[in-house]
Amino acid sequence: MRMDAAAHDPVVQMLGISVDFPGTRALDGVDLTLYPGEVHALMGENGAGKSTIVKALTGAYRVSAGEIRINGSPVSFTGTAGAEAEGIAAAFQEVDLCGNLSIGENVMLGREVRGRWGISWAATHRRASEILAELGLADLDPRAPLGALAPAIQQLVAIARAMVVHPKVLVLDEPTSSLEPVEVERLFRVIRRLRDQGVAILFVSHFLEQVFAISDRVTVLRDGRSQGVYPTRDLDRTELISLMMGQDIATLRTIGSQRRAHRVDPRGAPLFRAQGVGRRGEIEPTDLDLHRGEVVGLGGLRGSGRSELALLVAGVMRRDSGSMSVAGKQVGAAGPGAGTRSRVAFASEDRRDGGVIGELSLQDNLILALQAQRGWARPISRDERDAVVEHFMAAFNITAPSPATPVRYLSGGNQQKVLLARWLATRPRVMVLDEPTRGVDMASKVEIQARVAEMAMEGVAVLFISSELEEVVRLSDRIVVLKDRRKIGEVSNGPGVTVDTIIEMIAADNELDD
Repeated sequence: MRMDAAAHDPVVQMLGISVDFPGTRALDGVDLTLYPGEVHALMGENGAGKSTIVKALTGAYRVSAGEIRINGSPVSFTGTAGAEAEGIAAAFQEVDLCGNLSIGENVMLGREVRGRWGISWAATHRRASEILAELGLADLDPRAPLGALAPAIQQLVAIARAMVVHPKVLVLDEPTSSLEPVEVERLFRVIRRLRDQGVAILFVSHFLEQVFAISDRVTVLRDGRSQGVYPTRDLDRTELISLMMGQDIATLRTIGSQRRAHRVDPRGAPLFRAQGVGRRGEIEPTDLDLHRGEVVGLGGLRGSGRSELALLVAGVMRRDSGSMSVAGKQVGAAGPGAGTRSRVAFASEDRRDGGVIGELSLQDNLILALQAQRGWARPISRDERDAVVEHFMAAFNITAPSPATPVRYLSGGNQQKVLLARWLATRPRVMVLDEPTRGVDMASKVEIQARVAEMAMEGVAVLFISSELEEVVRLSDRIVVLKDRRKIGEVSNGPGVTVDTIIEMIAADNELDD
């Protein structure tokens, strides 16, 4: 913590905060203390509880247990207006601004300066100009149209809008996710200026080096629980990553042993080859080879470029550089259809919005990709449909009252297994799996990982992503390590490779840059 911050009483104390949703506890007894004049980072992987605690602090979620204190006094928020009244403002990753309005109109939206005859636009723009100048943004013309500006400038305008009421606390939720390095540094200058003015700043990010560059203290969350609070200057990078990732899962060791017995060393021409594949603002140009029967894991923290690379490989996201080929034939960059035609299958990490269709039955979900592959002019017969559904329900141990059950009524684990079975029914050459075990119970996790191993043994080339590095090490023949949207190296898996090997590669990369 900064020395000037330590001399003050806390502006926010969140004590034993729990947040419950139907059937699950998203946050379990978490403490968070914010001091004026400090930048406090909140770190954790997907599902750790970062967004939940932010929404509890900003009044979007009601807390189920615990207490929030502002300047020592207990408060209870019934909505975001209550949090704003207590001096808590926020700027989020998805900038909530109006592109058809000017910078000044966006900064003062809802707080325009009014005169005798209504809104005084001249006075409103002058006030916006003053706010921008206070943040070191005097070069921005408040009358310029917002929609023509770069995302980085729009993010700064969002912060200026939040600062109009001079809040005590500013929450910045993933503010740098779409910014280039030079733009990040400008944002950091604004953050430091606010910190020095005595604002308490909660900085939520998945970029490791940015957290070390800007924050004074770090709170680490995992699985809805706090793993501790640390002065940033005293925290080792390897220790931070370990706190976020957690420990090995003993019940999955058998799968790891089976995979080690069937390791594939790349030989001959790769089945899939990507050369210089990238997309501006998403991931730097990257080379990647996948061989038949090989599992290649992508290791890295959230924000490292794992999902972006997966989307490019599958053709779901259009690349703007590089080339890809499957079995020596070029894959176009025209969209998902190009990947499907090359028998590259993709299972999204978001099984509800990017995967299964809740209103359709289990059987319709399962044959959806197979039918799309054949074309709607060649409908699958009822007998073939029943045979495919019966086979994959048994192979994946999918539990449901009947194949006609709407998939929304299945458990998360069974939904994920339906999604994997859907793509395997198309007999893919390459299978891209983005977080296939996220949010499922232990039994489903074991079954899914076992099926990934079986895919490889059947000759499928698998690209595997997981936030749990233990899964990546357990299942992969090779591990490609990414950080800050670029590939920093790869390692051939073997007895000497552990989670610490990957963590040390990520941490050491910063030392090499220095």
